[in-house]
Amino acid sequence: MKKFIETLKNCWRIEDLRQRLLITLLFTAIYRFGSFVVLPGINPGMLDKLQSQTSGGLMSLLDMFSGGAFSNASIFALGIMPYISASIVMQLLAVAVPYFQKMQREGESGRKKINWYTRILTVGILLLQAPSYLLNLKAQAESALSSGISWTLFMIPATILLAAGSMFILWLGERITDKGVGNGISMIIMIGIIARLPQAFVQELGSRFTAISSGGLVMFIIEILVLYAVVCASIMLVQGTRKIPVQYAKRLVGNKQYGGARQYIPLKLFAANVMPIIFAQALMFIPLAFVRYQSDGASSWATALMDNRSLPYNCIYVALIIAFTFFYTAITLNPTQMAEDMKRNNGFIPGIKPGKDTADYIDTIMTRITVPGSLFIAFIAVMPALAGLLNVQQAFSQFFGGTSLLILVGVVIDTLQQIESHMLMRHYDGLLNSGRTRNGGVAAY
Repeated sequence: MKKFIETLKNCWRIEDLRQRLLITLLFTAIYRFGSFVVLPGINPGMLDKLQSQTSGGLMSLLDMFSGGAFSNASIFALGIMPYISASIVMQLLAVAVPYFQKMQREGESGRKKINWYTRILTVGILLLQAPSYLLNLKAQAESALSSGISWTLFMIPATILLAAGSMFILWLGERITDKGVGNGISMIIMIGIIARLPQAFVQELGSRFTAISSGGLVMFIIEILVLYAVVCASIMLVQGTRKIPVQYAKRLVGNKQYGGARQYIPLKLFAANVMPIIFAQALMFIPLAFVRYQSDGASSWATALMDNRSLPYNCIYVALIIAFTFFYTAITLNPTQMAEDMKRNNGFIPGIKPGKDTADYIDTIMTRITVPGSLFIAFIAVMPALAGLLNVQQAFSQFFGGTSLLILVGVVIDTLQQIESHMLMRHYDGLLNSGRTRNGGVAAY
Protein backbone atom coordinates (compact mmCIF):
# COMPACT_ATOMS: atom_id res chain seq x y z
CA MET A 1 0.00 0.00 0.00
CA LYS A 2 2.89 2.32 0.86
CA LYS A 3 4.42 1.63 -2.56
CA PHE A 4 1.11 2.45 -4.27
CA ILE A 5 0.75 5.75 -2.38
CA GLU A 6 4.31 6.70 -3.30
CA THR A 7 3.54 5.97 -6.96
CA LEU A 8 0.49 8.25 -6.82
CA LYS A 9 2.67 11.00 -5.32
CA ASN A 10 5.11 10.55 -8.21
CA CYS A 11 2.22 10.97 -10.64
CA TRP A 12 1.37 14.28 -9.01
CA ARG A 13 4.99 15.47 -9.06
CA ILE A 14 5.19 15.28 -12.87
CA GLU A 15 3.77 18.61 -14.02
CA ASP A 16 2.72 17.51 -17.51
CA LEU A 17 1.06 14.34 -16.20
CA ARG A 18 -0.65 16.28 -13.41
CA GLN A 19 -2.15 18.74 -15.91
CA ARG A 20 -3.33 15.92 -18.16
CA LEU A 21 -4.99 14.10 -15.26
CA LEU A 22 -6.74 17.28 -14.08
CA ILE A 23 -7.94 18.07 -17.61
CA THR A 24 -9.29 14.52 -17.95
CA LEU A 25 -11.13 14.81 -14.63
CA LEU A 26 -12.54 18.20 -15.60
CA PHE A 27 -13.91 17.06 -18.97
CA THR A 28 -15.37 13.84 -17.55
CA ALA A 29 -17.04 15.89 -14.80
CA ILE A 30 -18.54 18.19 -17.45
CA TYR A 31 -19.84 15.12 -19.28
CA ARG A 32 -21.43 13.68 -16.13
CA PHE A 33 -22.97 17.05 -15.27
CA GLY A 34 -24.49 17.33 -18.76
CA SER A 35 -26.08 13.88 -18.36
CA PHE A 36 -28.43 15.37 -15.77
CA VAL A 37 -29.35 18.54 -17.70
CA VAL A 38 -32.89 17.82 -18.88
CA LEU A 39 -34.26 19.10 -22.19
CA PRO A 40 -35.97 22.51 -21.74
CA GLY A 41 -39.71 22.11 -21.21
CA ILE A 42 -39.51 18.54 -19.85
CA ASN A 43 -40.51 17.80 -16.25
CA PRO A 44 -37.93 15.27 -14.94
CA GLY A 45 -40.36 14.09 -12.23
CA MET A 46 -42.71 12.61 -14.83
CA LEU A 47 -40.27 10.31 -16.62
CA ASP A 48 -41.05 7.18 -14.60
CA LYS A 49 -42.40 5.28 -17.61
CA LEU A 50 -39.33 6.14 -19.69
CA GLN A 51 -37.03 4.98 -16.88
CA SER A 52 -38.93 1.72 -16.48
CA GLN A 53 -38.63 1.19 -20.26
CA THR A 54 -34.82 1.44 -20.00
CA SER A 55 -34.59 -0.92 -17.02
CA GLY A 56 -34.27 -4.04 -19.21
CA GLY A 57 -33.54 -5.34 -22.69
CA LEU A 58 -31.54 -3.50 -25.30
CA MET A 59 -32.84 -0.19 -24.00
CA SER A 60 -30.88 -0.69 -20.77
CA LEU A 61 -27.66 -1.03 -22.79
CA LEU A 62 -28.49 2.13 -24.70
CA ASP A 63 -29.08 3.93 -21.42
CA MET A 64 -25.83 2.53 -20.02
CA PHE A 65 -23.75 3.77 -22.96
CA SER A 66 -25.21 7.25 -22.47
CA GLY A 67 -24.42 7.19 -18.74
CA GLY A 68 -28.12 7.33 -17.79
CA ALA A 69 -28.74 10.39 -19.98
CA PHE A 70 -31.21 8.46 -22.16
CA SER A 71 -33.61 7.76 -19.28
CA ASN A 72 -33.19 11.31 -17.92
CA ALA A 73 -34.25 12.94 -21.22
CA SER A 74 -30.95 14.81 -21.06
CA ILE A 75 -29.35 16.97 -23.75
CA PHE A 76 -26.73 14.15 -23.94
CA ALA A 77 -29.41 11.45 -24.39
CA LEU A 78 -28.09 10.19 -27.75
CA GLY A 79 -24.57 9.84 -26.41
CA ILE A 80 -21.52 9.00 -28.52
CA MET A 81 -22.99 5.99 -30.38
CA PRO A 82 -24.02 8.00 -33.52
CA TYR A 83 -20.35 8.91 -33.99
CA ILE A 84 -19.37 5.25 -33.57
CA SER A 85 -21.93 4.26 -36.21
CA ALA A 86 -20.57 6.91 -38.59
CA SER A 87 -17.02 5.63 -37.96
CA ILE A 88 -18.13 2.12 -38.89
CA VAL A 89 -19.57 3.35 -42.17
CA MET A 90 -16.45 5.36 -43.02
CA GLN A 91 -14.12 2.44 -42.29
CA LEU A 92 -16.20 0.19 -44.51
CA LEU A 93 -16.07 2.83 -47.26
CA ALA A 94 -12.29 3.07 -46.82
CA VAL A 95 -12.07 -0.62 -47.70
CA ALA A 96 -14.66 -0.78 -50.50
CA VAL A 97 -14.53 2.63 -52.25
CA PRO A 98 -11.34 3.61 -54.17
CA TYR A 99 -11.82 7.33 -53.43
CA PHE A 100 -11.67 6.73 -49.68
CA GLN A 101 -8.88 4.16 -50.10
CA LYS A 102 -6.75 6.85 -51.78
CA MET A 103 -7.69 9.28 -49.03
CA GLN A 104 -6.59 6.82 -46.35
CA ARG A 105 -3.15 6.47 -47.99
CA GLU A 106 -2.57 10.22 -47.99
CA GLY A 107 -1.42 10.22 -44.39
CA GLU A 108 -2.32 13.05 -42.03
CA SER A 109 -4.17 15.13 -44.65
CA GLY A 110 -6.24 12.11 -45.68
CA ARG A 111 -7.05 11.32 -42.05
CA LYS A 112 -8.33 14.88 -41.54
CA LYS A 113 -10.60 14.58 -44.59
CA ILE A 114 -11.98 11.25 -43.37
CA ASN A 115 -12.62 12.76 -39.92
CA TRP A 116 -14.47 15.65 -41.57
CA TYR A 117 -16.68 13.26 -43.56
CA THR A 118 -17.27 11.22 -40.38
CA ARG A 119 -18.51 14.31 -38.54
CA ILE A 120 -20.84 15.24 -41.42
CA LEU A 121 -22.25 11.69 -41.40
CA THR A 122 -22.60 11.86 -37.60
CA VAL A 123 -24.75 14.99 -37.91
CA GLY A 124 -26.92 13.23 -40.51
CA ILE A 125 -27.41 10.21 -38.21
CA LEU A 126 -28.23 12.52 -35.30
CA LEU A 127 -30.89 14.34 -37.32
CA LEU A 128 -32.55 10.96 -37.91
CA GLN A 129 -32.13 9.55 -34.40
CA ALA A 130 -33.17 12.68 -32.49
CA PRO A 131 -36.79 12.77 -33.83
CA SER A 132 -37.03 9.02 -33.20
CA TYR A 133 -35.97 9.52 -29.59
CA LEU A 134 -38.44 12.39 -29.16
CA LEU A 135 -41.29 10.29 -30.60
CA ASN A 136 -40.50 7.60 -28.06
CA LEU A 137 -40.35 10.25 -25.31
CA LYS A 138 -43.80 11.46 -26.36
CA ALA A 139 -45.16 7.91 -26.29
CA GLN A 140 -43.71 7.16 -22.86
CA ALA A 141 -44.06 10.52 -21.11
CA GLU A 142 -46.40 12.76 -23.08
CA SER A 143 -47.52 14.58 -19.93
CA ALA A 144 -43.89 15.48 -19.07
CA LEU A 145 -43.95 18.39 -21.54
CA SER A 146 -44.90 21.71 -20.01
CA SER A 147 -48.43 22.88 -20.65
CA GLY A 148 -48.88 25.39 -23.43
CA ILE A 149 -46.12 23.83 -25.55
CA SER A 150 -47.06 21.56 -28.46
CA TRP A 151 -44.95 18.53 -29.25
CA THR A 152 -44.73 19.59 -32.91
CA LEU A 153 -43.07 22.88 -32.04
CA PHE A 154 -41.00 21.28 -29.27
CA MET A 155 -39.39 18.69 -31.54
CA ILE A 156 -37.56 21.22 -33.74
CA PRO A 157 -35.43 22.92 -31.02
CA ALA A 158 -35.16 19.63 -29.10
CA THR A 159 -33.70 17.90 -32.18
CA ILE A 160 -31.12 20.66 -32.50
CA LEU A 161 -30.25 20.40 -28.79
CA LEU A 162 -29.85 16.61 -28.91
CA ALA A 163 -27.65 16.82 -32.01
CA ALA A 164 -25.59 19.63 -30.48
CA GLY A 165 -25.24 17.66 -27.23
CA SER A 166 -23.81 14.61 -29.00
CA MET A 167 -21.41 16.75 -31.02
CA PHE A 168 -20.31 18.45 -27.80
CA ILE A 169 -19.57 15.01 -26.31
CA LEU A 170 -17.49 14.26 -29.40
CA TRP A 171 -15.59 17.51 -28.87
CA LEU A 172 -14.98 16.59 -25.21
CA GLY A 173 -13.63 13.21 -26.29
CA GLU A 174 -11.22 14.78 -28.76
CA ARG A 175 -10.00 17.24 -26.13
CA ILE A 176 -9.35 14.39 -23.70
CA THR A 177 -7.33 12.59 -26.38
CA ASP A 178 -5.28 15.71 -27.18
CA LYS A 179 -4.86 17.29 -23.74
CA GLY A 180 -5.70 14.51 -21.29
CA VAL A 181 -4.86 10.86 -20.64
CA GLY A 182 -6.22 7.94 -22.66
CA ASN A 183 -8.50 7.76 -25.68
CA GLY A 184 -11.23 10.35 -25.19
CA ILE A 185 -14.11 8.53 -26.94
CA SER A 186 -13.38 5.28 -25.09
CA MET A 187 -13.01 7.23 -21.83
CA ILE A 188 -16.45 8.81 -22.23
CA ILE A 189 -18.03 5.42 -22.93
CA MET A 190 -16.23 3.97 -19.88
CA ILE A 191 -17.42 6.81 -17.61
CA GLY A 192 -21.01 6.21 -18.74
CA ILE A 193 -20.69 2.49 -17.98
CA ILE A 194 -18.96 2.79 -14.61
CA ALA A 195 -21.52 5.36 -13.44
CA ARG A 196 -24.10 2.55 -13.38
CA LEU A 197 -21.94 0.11 -11.37
CA PRO A 198 -22.68 1.29 -7.78
CA GLN A 199 -26.45 1.30 -8.32
CA ALA A 200 -26.36 -2.11 -10.04
CA PHE A 201 -24.23 -3.54 -7.21
CA VAL A 202 -26.63 -2.30 -4.52
CA GLN A 203 -29.65 -3.63 -6.43
CA GLU A 204 -28.08 -7.07 -6.83
CA LEU A 205 -27.05 -7.16 -3.16
CA GLY A 206 -30.55 -6.17 -2.09
CA SER A 207 -32.18 -8.79 -4.30
CA ARG A 208 -29.93 -11.53 -2.88
CA PHE A 209 -30.56 -10.50 0.72
CA THR A 210 -34.31 -10.71 0.13
CA ALA A 211 -33.77 -14.31 -0.95
CA ILE A 212 -31.42 -15.17 1.92
CA SER A 213 -33.56 -18.15 2.97
CA SER A 214 -32.70 -19.88 -0.34
CA GLY A 215 -28.97 -19.29 -0.11
CA GLY A 216 -29.03 -15.81 -1.62
CA LEU A 217 -25.95 -14.56 0.26
CA VAL A 218 -23.91 -17.59 -0.84
CA MET A 219 -24.99 -16.98 -4.45
CA PHE A 220 -23.91 -13.35 -4.17
CA ILE A 221 -20.44 -14.42 -2.98
CA ILE A 222 -20.24 -16.89 -5.88
CA GLU A 223 -21.23 -14.08 -8.26
CA ILE A 224 -18.40 -11.88 -7.00
CA LEU A 225 -15.89 -14.73 -7.39
CA VAL A 226 -17.09 -15.44 -10.93
CA LEU A 227 -16.92 -11.73 -11.74
CA TYR A 228 -13.34 -11.62 -10.44
CA ALA A 229 -12.40 -14.65 -12.58
CA VAL A 230 -13.96 -13.10 -15.70
CA VAL A 231 -12.12 -9.81 -15.09
CA CYS A 232 -8.80 -11.68 -14.76
CA ALA A 233 -9.53 -13.63 -17.96
CA SER A 234 -10.35 -10.39 -19.77
CA ILE A 235 -7.08 -8.80 -18.64
CA MET A 236 -5.14 -11.84 -19.85
CA LEU A 237 -6.96 -11.61 -23.17
CA VAL A 238 -6.24 -7.92 -23.66
CA GLN A 239 -2.58 -8.30 -22.59
CA GLY A 240 -1.81 -11.61 -24.37
CA THR A 241 0.81 -11.39 -27.14
CA ARG A 242 2.58 -13.66 -29.59
CA LYS A 243 6.22 -12.64 -30.05
CA ILE A 244 7.78 -13.17 -33.50
CA PRO A 245 11.61 -13.14 -33.35
CA VAL A 246 13.38 -10.77 -35.76
CA GLN A 247 17.12 -10.98 -36.36
CA TYR A 248 19.00 -7.96 -37.69
CA ALA A 249 22.13 -8.44 -39.79
CA LYS A 250 25.46 -7.16 -38.53
CA ARG A 251 27.12 -4.28 -40.35
CA LEU A 252 30.32 -2.31 -39.81
CA VAL A 253 30.33 1.51 -39.91
CA GLY A 254 33.92 2.62 -39.40
CA ASN A 255 35.22 0.82 -36.35
CA LYS A 256 31.77 0.24 -34.85
CA GLN A 257 29.50 -2.73 -35.33
CA TYR A 258 25.74 -2.17 -35.61
CA GLY A 259 22.89 -4.65 -35.63
CA GLY A 260 23.15 -8.33 -34.88
CA ALA A 261 20.61 -8.11 -32.06
CA ARG A 262 17.46 -10.20 -31.86
CA GLN A 263 14.23 -8.33 -31.30
CA TYR A 264 10.56 -9.31 -31.29
CA ILE A 265 7.37 -8.21 -33.02
CA PRO A 266 4.61 -8.42 -30.37
CA LEU A 267 1.35 -9.45 -32.06
CA LYS A 268 -1.51 -9.01 -29.59
CA LEU A 269 -4.01 -11.83 -29.20
CA PHE A 270 -6.71 -9.23 -29.42
CA ALA A 271 -5.09 -6.64 -31.68
CA ALA A 272 -8.34 -4.82 -32.40
CA ASN A 273 -8.79 -4.02 -28.69
CA VAL A 274 -12.35 -2.96 -27.79
CA MET A 275 -13.33 -1.48 -31.16
CA PRO A 276 -15.05 -4.64 -32.57
CA ILE A 277 -17.27 -4.82 -29.49
CA ILE A 278 -18.19 -1.14 -29.73
CA PHE A 279 -18.88 -1.43 -33.46
CA ALA A 280 -20.96 -4.60 -33.05
CA GLN A 281 -22.95 -3.03 -30.23
CA ALA A 282 -23.60 0.08 -32.33
CA LEU A 283 -25.04 -2.05 -35.14
CA MET A 284 -27.23 -3.98 -32.69
CA PHE A 285 -28.96 -0.70 -31.82
CA ILE A 286 -30.29 -0.39 -35.39
CA PRO A 287 -33.52 -2.38 -34.71
CA LEU A 288 -34.48 0.29 -32.20
CA ALA A 289 -34.65 2.89 -34.96
CA PHE A 290 -36.99 0.78 -37.08
CA VAL A 291 -39.49 0.04 -34.32
CA ARG A 292 -39.37 3.59 -32.91
CA TYR A 293 -38.16 2.31 -29.55
CA GLN A 294 -41.41 0.38 -29.07
CA SER A 295 -41.83 -3.38 -29.11
CA ASP A 296 -45.64 -3.52 -28.98
CA GLY A 297 -46.32 -3.32 -32.68
CA ALA A 298 -43.06 -4.82 -33.82
CA SER A 299 -42.58 -8.24 -35.38
CA SER A 300 -41.40 -11.15 -33.25
CA TRP A 301 -38.00 -11.05 -34.96
CA ALA A 302 -37.52 -7.34 -34.21
CA THR A 303 -38.69 -7.88 -30.64
CA ALA A 304 -36.13 -10.68 -30.19
CA LEU A 305 -33.37 -8.41 -31.49
CA MET A 306 -34.31 -5.85 -28.86
CA ASP A 307 -33.78 -8.39 -26.06
CA ASN A 308 -30.07 -8.72 -25.30
CA ARG A 309 -30.71 -12.09 -23.62
CA SER A 310 -32.48 -13.69 -26.59
CA LEU A 311 -30.83 -16.35 -28.78
CA PRO A 312 -31.18 -14.45 -32.13
CA TYR A 313 -29.64 -11.33 -30.59
CA ASN A 314 -26.63 -13.18 -29.16
CA CYS A 315 -26.04 -15.23 -32.34
CA ILE A 316 -25.94 -12.10 -34.50
CA TYR A 317 -23.90 -10.30 -31.85
CA VAL A 318 -21.26 -13.06 -31.81
CA ALA A 319 -21.09 -13.12 -35.62
CA LEU A 320 -20.60 -9.33 -35.76
CA ILE A 321 -17.85 -9.41 -33.12
CA ILE A 322 -15.92 -12.12 -34.97
CA ALA A 323 -16.34 -10.31 -38.31
CA PHE A 324 -15.28 -6.92 -36.91
CA THR A 325 -12.30 -8.50 -35.11
CA PHE A 326 -10.93 -9.83 -38.39
CA PHE A 327 -11.85 -6.63 -40.24
CA TYR A 328 -10.26 -4.28 -37.71
CA THR A 329 -7.15 -6.45 -37.38
CA ALA A 330 -6.76 -6.45 -41.17
CA ILE A 331 -6.92 -2.67 -41.47
CA THR A 332 -4.67 -1.93 -38.47
CA LEU A 333 -1.93 -4.50 -39.12
CA ASN A 334 -0.44 -4.75 -42.62
CA PRO A 335 1.86 -7.80 -42.96
CA THR A 336 3.19 -6.62 -46.34
CA GLN A 337 4.23 -3.25 -44.89
CA MET A 338 5.81 -4.95 -41.86
CA ALA A 339 7.80 -7.28 -44.15
CA GLU A 340 9.00 -4.34 -46.27
CA ASP A 341 10.08 -2.39 -43.20
CA MET A 342 12.07 -5.36 -41.92
CA LYS A 343 13.76 -5.88 -45.29
CA ARG A 344 14.62 -2.19 -45.50
CA ASN A 345 16.29 -2.32 -42.07
CA ASN A 346 18.21 -5.57 -42.82
CA GLY A 347 15.93 -7.56 -40.55
CA PHE A 348 14.58 -11.06 -41.11
CA ILE A 349 12.66 -13.78 -39.32
CA PRO A 350 14.97 -16.80 -38.74
CA GLY A 351 14.15 -19.55 -41.22
CA ILE A 352 11.88 -17.31 -43.36
CA LYS A 353 12.92 -15.59 -46.59
CA PRO A 354 12.54 -11.80 -46.64
CA GLY A 355 9.77 -10.23 -48.69
CA LYS A 356 6.61 -12.13 -49.64
CA ASP A 357 7.42 -15.22 -47.55
CA THR A 358 7.81 -13.05 -44.47
CA ALA A 359 4.50 -11.28 -45.16
CA ASP A 360 2.73 -14.63 -45.62
CA TYR A 361 4.27 -15.95 -42.40
CA ILE A 362 3.14 -12.92 -40.38
CA ASP A 363 -0.33 -13.15 -41.95
CA THR A 364 -0.56 -16.83 -40.98
CA ILE A 365 0.45 -16.10 -37.38
CA MET A 366 -2.07 -13.24 -37.19
CA THR A 367 -4.86 -15.52 -38.45
CA ARG A 368 -3.94 -18.26 -35.95
CA ILE A 369 -4.12 -15.91 -32.99
CA THR A 370 -7.11 -13.88 -34.22
CA VAL A 371 -9.38 -16.93 -34.57
CA PRO A 372 -9.18 -18.08 -30.91
CA GLY A 373 -9.01 -14.45 -29.76
CA SER A 374 -12.25 -13.54 -31.55
CA LEU A 375 -14.02 -16.67 -30.26
CA PHE A 376 -12.88 -16.00 -26.70
CA ILE A 377 -13.94 -12.37 -26.84
CA ALA A 378 -17.30 -13.39 -28.32
CA PHE A 379 -17.80 -15.82 -25.42
CA ILE A 380 -17.10 -13.08 -22.88
CA ALA A 381 -19.49 -10.82 -24.82
CA VAL A 382 -22.42 -13.20 -24.26
CA MET A 383 -21.61 -13.81 -20.58
CA PRO A 384 -24.34 -11.36 -19.42
CA ALA A 385 -26.96 -13.52 -21.15
CA LEU A 386 -25.56 -16.61 -19.38
CA ALA A 387 -25.57 -14.73 -16.07
CA GLY A 388 -29.24 -13.93 -16.64
CA LEU A 389 -29.97 -17.67 -16.56
CA LEU A 390 -28.75 -17.64 -12.91
CA ASN A 391 -31.29 -14.92 -12.02
CA VAL A 392 -28.68 -12.18 -11.83
CA GLN A 393 -30.22 -8.71 -12.08
CA GLN A 394 -29.87 -7.37 -15.60
CA ALA A 395 -28.14 -4.17 -14.53
CA PHE A 396 -25.47 -6.16 -12.66
CA SER A 397 -25.20 -8.98 -15.21
CA GLN A 398 -23.89 -6.50 -17.80
CA PHE A 399 -20.65 -6.31 -15.82
CA PHE A 400 -20.08 -10.08 -16.00
CA GLY A 401 -18.77 -9.69 -19.50
CA GLY A 402 -20.00 -8.29 -22.73
CA THR A 403 -19.41 -4.79 -23.90
CA SER A 404 -19.28 -3.24 -20.44
CA LEU A 405 -16.51 -5.34 -18.96
CA LEU A 406 -14.33 -5.46 -22.07
CA ILE A 407 -14.52 -1.71 -22.53
CA LEU A 408 -13.72 -1.12 -18.84
CA VAL A 409 -10.73 -3.47 -18.90
CA GLY A 410 -9.41 -2.26 -22.26
CA VAL A 411 -9.76 1.45 -21.50
CA VAL A 412 -8.33 1.18 -17.97
CA ILE A 413 -5.27 -0.77 -19.18
CA ASP A 414 -4.70 1.67 -22.06
CA THR A 415 -4.96 4.64 -19.71
CA LEU A 416 -2.61 3.05 -17.16
CA GLN A 417 -0.07 2.33 -19.89
CA GLN A 418 -0.12 5.95 -20.98
CA ILE A 419 0.43 7.07 -17.39
CA GLU A 420 3.16 4.45 -17.15
CA SER A 421 4.98 5.84 -20.17
CA HIS A 422 4.93 9.37 -18.71
CA MET A 423 6.43 8.10 -15.46
CA LEU A 424 9.09 5.89 -17.06
CA MET A 425 10.26 8.81 -19.17
CA ARG A 426 11.16 10.56 -15.91
CA HIS A 427 12.71 7.42 -14.35
CA TYR A 428 9.90 6.78 -11.91
CA ASP A 429 8.36 3.43 -11.13
CA GLY A 430 5.19 2.89 -13.13
CA LEU A 431 1.73 1.86 -11.98
CA LEU A 432 1.96 -1.57 -13.59
CA ASN A 433 5.10 -2.81 -11.87
CA SER A 434 6.59 -2.98 -8.43
CA GLY A 435 10.31 -3.00 -9.22
CA ARG A 436 12.97 -0.55 -8.23
CA THR A 437 13.25 2.93 -9.67
CA ARG A 438 14.57 2.81 -13.18
CA ASN A 439 17.78 4.52 -14.05
CA GLY A 440 18.23 2.90 -17.43
CA GLY A 441 16.59 3.38 -20.79
CA VAL A 442 12.99 4.27 -21.27
CA ALA A 443 10.64 1.42 -22.09
CA ALA A 444 8.62 1.85 -25.25
CA TYR A 445 4.92 1.12 -25.28
